[in-house]
Amino acid sequence: MELLDMVCLDPLVDENDNILDMVIVIHSLLDICCVISSMDHAFHANTWKFIIKQSLKHQSVIKSQLKHKDIITGLCEDILLSFYSCLQLAEQMTQSDLQDNADYRLFHKTLKLCRFFANSLLHYTKEFLPFLSDSCCALHQLYLQIHSKFPPSLYAAMVSKTQQEEIAGIFLVTLDPLITQLLTFQPFVQVVLDSKLDLPCELQLPQCLLLVAIMDKLPSQPLDVQTLWCTESQFSEATARVSLLKAIFYSFEQCSGELSLPVHLQGVKSKGQAEVAVTLYQHVCVHLCTFIASFHPSLFPELDAALLNAVLSAKMITSLLAMDAWCFLARYGTAELCAHHVSIVAHLVKSCPGECYQRTKLSVLLRRLFFFMAPPHQVEFIQKFSPKEAENLPLWQYISFQALSADIRKQTASEVTRVSIALCRKWLSSSHTLGELESLNTALSTLLAVCNSSGEALDIGQQTAVMEVGSQLWAFLNIEQVTAQLYVQQTLSLLLPLLGFFIQTLDPKLISQMVTLQTSLLELQPPDHVRLAMLDFLSSLGKLFIPQAIQDKILPSLSCIFALLLADRNWLLEQHTLEAFTQFAEGTNHEEIIPQCLSSEDTKNKVVSFLEKTVFVDESEAARVERVKQEKGIFWGPFAKVTTEEARGSSLQPCVKRARHEFPLKEEYKSALQTAKGALETIESLLQKSPAPDWLLMEIDAFQERIDKLKHHILQGET
Repeated sequence: MELLDMVCLDPLVDENDNILDMVIVIHSLLDICCVISSMDHAFHANTWKFIIKQSLKHQSVIKSQLKHKDIITGLCEDILLSFYSCLQLAEQMTQSDLQDNADYRLFHKTLKLCRFFANSLLHYTKEFLPFLSDSCCALHQLYLQIHSKFPPSLYAAMVSKTQQEEIAGIFLVTLDPLITQLLTFQPFVQVVLDSKLDLPCELQLPQCLLLVAIMDKLPSQPLDVQTLWCTESQFSEATARVSLLKAIFYSFEQCSGELSLPVHLQGVKSKGQAEVAVTLYQHVCVHLCTFIASFHPSLFPELDAALLNAVLSAKMITSLLAMDAWCFLARYGTAELCAHHVSIVAHLVKSCPGECYQRTKLSVLLRRLFFFMAPPHQVEFIQKFSPKEAENLPLWQYISFQALSADIRKQTASEVTRVSIALCRKWLSSSHTLGELESLNTALSTLLAVCNSSGEALDIGQQTAVMEVGSQLWAFLNIEQVTAQLYVQQTLSLLLPLLGFFIQTLDPKLISQMVTLQTSLLELQPPDHVRLAMLDFLSSLGKLFIPQAIQDKILPSLSCIFALLLADRNWLLEQHTLEAFTQFAEGTNHEEIIPQCLSSEDTKNKVVSFLEKTVFVDESEAARVERVKQEKGIFWGPFAKVTTEEARGSSLQPCVKRARHEFPLKEEYKSALQTAKGALETIESLLQKSPAPDWLLMEIDAFQERIDKLKHHILQGET
């Protein structure tokens, strides 16, 4: 190598044979590297050093003849091998109680070898970037593989905090300038933002962190580089790529395990304050908002499209992130921009066909953005979407009247209430058809919004009118309709909390009727949203001293209702039931029924644990991480197979009204069946890990009976 180092090739002289010989020498040394990598680290490193040096020395004459992909691949492989060895040594030192100086020296030696290979890759990439289009996959995978084995990844090695800091400070810092070099290289952009990118579970968090790192670097880049990353491109189906923002949202939602634990990342240091670790959600949200603050005006259409696409995502965590970013934009931008966005979202809410998850997401966004509107723009909004017109009630049911300035809140709330009551009375005076229940439910939802956010704005006459119309509507409810009709279930779910606001002035007979209906309804196992609505009314009963005349009828029913709801296994319903029961128990004068609600020892322990804020399951951190990894593989895998285009297409397009066909609710049947299959697979997985509890066999038998009944119904329908 010393002799070869003395060779000089003059680019101005035609020396084809010498040039070819030098290329052969470099390629031969590359082959030697594969052989000696595990024999002698010093010899291995010196050989690589010579390859890089000679490649750069004769760059002008051999650059088009070198096997750049082989050199990059070899460097990446040696970096990974050295890094894994480094982690293995660090893990051994962490597990060992005694600090072995020999192991520590070997760890540092291996760590320096990692840095040497990384610097060699950095140097080579910088000089030969135009020739590395077919090496971008290897460079991308290098970044992902390294970060998949390093905290905060769920698949990271168990390394002490000290070793983590050393690895990050000596080796990982060299990857940052490598990403900076690749920012302007279109083939790298294509690989990272590939619309067909399908990564395994362990590489999803590294991909998200890579995209955030790229996003942090873009504000200092020229506009053409920002445009390259922030716009979509589709020359063909094989080369389609998404924008950086859409890729971040898509990658973020795949980190389900990391978000649920949650994992923590290094925070930002503040003056005079210690550094605080942040969750992945906080990390992505803060960096996304920082990026939005520096966004170039010419790219705002891409930003709007990405935010709207994410808000309409089927994944709630993605929608929440997009809403937080959008609210930041509303506060950071001008008042006119905020008003413009509120108007657009309001039109989108009104245009959604019926109840759909897209409308739900947009209504939450509208409610949040409305708080940031300047008072003059609120007045303009009221003029554009007048609360005096019934066609605008679908909009006002989602707006918090607390967001309105004090001088217009009372007037607007009164106008909305007047129109809503008129609609309710119109339904009461009509033929009471189920087809008109949708508009009735909109009116009730709007009245509930007024009572929730600005009940004090209504005068005594309006409050009385709301209570009277609610009481009259309750008289039309019966068990058969509630169990059979979705719109009637919604009416019940709205009337329960609405009448709960007037619990002190309600007719005792009506209260008795409401409690009786709920008791009968629970025996028929109504949907979760109906049971959740019951809890709002039940908690309000804690404020009421029940008259002696109806105590014998109401109190036993109340204890029965609470006992059934407290025993429910749905975690969301369980949490809300505990909250409602606590609120009722703290306020009621009828303490004698409290023990009757706690029908079993399990229920008693559940309530006590809730009051004492203790956790039911004692699970170690390592066991919890392992469980989340398994859950991520089981539950996320099937959904990850959906292509990016399908996911985006389904989130952007509201469900169109379909023509009637032979099998109504076909998709709903499929979804319910898929959920049942997933539950059975989960039970099978749990049985492989631990023995079955005593009650499981009994529950499975009950489940089998219900399946037999369903089969009977299906056969009857066919005949």
